[in-house]
Amino acid sequence: METTPLQLPRLGLWTASLDAVPLARACELAAEVEQLGYGALWLPEVAGRDVLVSLGALLRSTDRLVGATGIASIWARDAVTMTGGVKALTEAFPERFVAGLGVSHHTLVEGLRGHEYRRPLAAMRSYLDAMDASPYTAFRPTTPVRRVLAALGPRMLALAAERTEGAHTYFVTPEHTAGARLALGDRLLCVEQAVLRETDPTRARDIGRAHTRVYVGLPNYQRNLRQLGFDDDDFAEGGSDRLVDAIVAWGDDATIASRVRDQLDAGADHVCVQPLPAEPRSVPADQWRALAPALVETTSQ
Repeated sequence: METTPLQLPRLGLWTASLDAVPLARACELAAEVEQLGYGALWLPEVAGRDVLVSLGALLRSTDRLVGATGIASIWARDAVTMTGGVKALTEAFPERFVAGLGVSHHTLVEGLRGHEYRRPLAAMRSYLDAMDASPYTAFRPTTPVRRVLAALGPRMLALAAERTEGAHTYFVTPEHTAGARLALGDRLLCVEQAVLRETDPTRARDIGRAHTRVYVGLPNYQRNLRQLGFDDDDFAEGGSDRLVDAIVAWGDDATIASRVRDQLDAGADHVCVQPLPAEPRSVPADQWRALAPALVETTSQ
């Protein structure tokens, strides 16, 4: 049956920090995020709270905020279990939940979960087939399930366009966004953008490099960065200044808003900013508050 395309607000917030506080406090922060003008809240999944359970609590504490997984790993749940969680949240919060699904990374799939990580594109295609065929005996949601795929390369982007609402891209530049837009056609493109409200170049790059260090050694991201013109020198010691500056929008509010505008102009439908905490496992709520006016204005134009 033909369904209307998912409509997402242009501005969202991506954060892994809410796992560092009690869930009750996380719910209070989600309500503040909504009041600040961020239209969506994206949560990752590694080994913390179950991301579907967390989003259920956070959405119950808000009125309009869209909750999205960025991403829910296909290796964390079989297709029947994922379908049960996704459809339950869709029923509870019509048009306020987006299931971002991804193949994750070798170290997390084999090292952490003990599964065999191979042929990720085929694994994702089979998983979507299994989700579509999964039984569901509970009361059915009255609105469609909304899915996007974590995608960087052309084949996963093509699968996202073929089988889902669109794609969620992470650790990317506006140049990548322009290419992703071409690959997706009119499908939804949700782009994560790391940001840091810091004007001192040395401090900004030190904090930014603590972020890029997590990702530059992962083959999926490294392969994508090579396509964008980065090389081994850029991956050394956590990331070159050039790479940090390309991935992390640091500076004053206007500078950060300009990068978000660049992502929108390159083809993003939705930009979920990730303000980087100065201290690991701290909640950068001060940055959320300080950046909101400039970002809301930029994304409303």
